[in-house]
Amino acid sequence: MNGVNAMLGRWSLAIMMIATLVVPLQSQAQSQTPEEMIRDNVESLMTDLDGRKEYYADNLGELEELVDSNLDQVADFRYIGASVMGNYFRNASPEQRRRFVDVFRQTLIDTYTRGLVTFDYDELRVLDAQQAQRYDDQASVAMEVVASNGEVYPVSYSLRLSDGEWRVVNVIVNGINLGLTFRNQFDQAMRDNNRDYDAVIDGWSPEVGVEELEQGGDA
Repeated sequence: MNGVNAMLGRWSLAIMMIATLVVPLQSQAQSQTPEEMIRDNVESLMTDLDGRKEYYADNLGELEELVDSNLDQVADFRYIGASVMGNYFRNASPEQRRRFVDVFRQTLIDTYTRGLVTFDYDELRVLDAQQAQRYDDQASVAMEVVASNGEVYPVSYSLRLSDGEWRVVNVIVNGINLGLTFRNQFDQAMRDNNRDYDAVIDGWSPEVGVEELEQGGDA
């Protein structure tokens, strides 16, 4: 458990899994497959962080700017926000929808930045064998994160084609569907706050426990 214990807080493992995609994107021609896009960015991340973890740990602001400037190039946050809000999305005002997307994104930026310099891993690898895709505008890419203690965590990215570019819309970590987990948490927060959208948005703080991720779940 030493490698896991080195992670930051309650969902640093999830952070590291998703954070492999927040490095600067290389040129993404429409002909580039989702697997190629993720493989290129994993390799870029490994190169960028190699030997520089201590530097970034002392310069979190610089790393956060990197994350902030590139995250919107990878993730479809409007789609993700609507998915996390679930059935509540329909009755939310345009302003509430926008605010939730902004708050959701900022919570990820803040935590990704710390997760990038705290997770103790040996290898990130995109699997050579990928499942065939059922739809032309949807894709999934499988990879693995090997922690320093030898534990291997499977990761599956869900992507959709939007305006000619592949965007990440969900991540499954060790069988834990993060999109579904966040949606359930939003639903519970709405119940706890008597369906007060503004209170839920202002207090939004998604959680995925390390123990939950270690145990895994059904994808």
